[in-house]
Amino acid sequence: MSKDVFDLSGELIAITGGGTGLGRQYALALSKRGAQVVLCARRIEKLEETAAEVRAHGGIAHCAAMDVTDGESIATAFEYIANLGRLSVLINNAGSPSGPMLLNLEESLWDQVVDVNLKGAWLVARAAAQQMIKHGNGGSIINIASILGTSVQKGTGAYAAAKAGLLHLTRAMALEWARYDIRVNAIAPGYYRTNIAADYLDSEAGQALLKRIPQRRVGNLEDLDGAIILLSSPASQYMTGSVITVDGGLSLSIV
Repeated sequence: MSKDVFDLSGELIAITGGGTGLGRQYALALSKRGAQVVLCARRIEKLEETAAEVRAHGGIAHCAAMDVTDGESIATAFEYIANLGRLSVLINNAGSPSGPMLLNLEESLWDQVVDVNLKGAWLVARAAAQQMIKHGNGGSIINIASILGTSVQKGTGAYAAAKAGLLHLTRAMALEWARYDIRVNAIAPGYYRTNIAADYLDSEAGQALLKRIPQRRVGNLEDLDGAIILLSSPASQYMTGSVITVDGGLSLSIV
């Protein structure tokens, strides 16, 4: 019998922003498929909480402190990852929410949002690619973008600009790194009830948005399991430069 193409047994997967929200869900979903996960973020206490959940389900989890905007922090984390084994997948999930309307947005907040969502994704992906090239077995890099990378709504200018850049960066990485057998793809989620989105979803604007989602609900975190397992596994071995949208159809109705 041929091997299950979605089997992740023996794979080492690093997840930035791995302690909360979508990152936590990715860790749980992938570890249940057999992957060993390395959770990366600035707040170690949150990573340890998620790691404990993974272990409670029989999975293997490690924690590494990482600030995606700090090159030295990234280098230290990847040294730790290298000592664990051969990195096969990176999930670039760390993110920072947007601020107020562009006219009222402070330059420092613009820099923070773009540094985390775009520059940080590049810095971490570069470190992962260098490690993958060194071990010579290729790998998969998954950038977590957003439907706001292709659509626009008020009050999300910096975030939308960064995610639009991340989508194009995904294609550039895919083109340049295919020669090393590194696949680079992106997932563009819609709205999910995470700590970052909760206040907006509970607001009047958020409730109005809900009515424009064709499936008439925000996403459950588990709704992203299929896409993340696909792009992490051999099932996506001929996919690179692709973007998978998981938004209940919301991007079809944003004008």
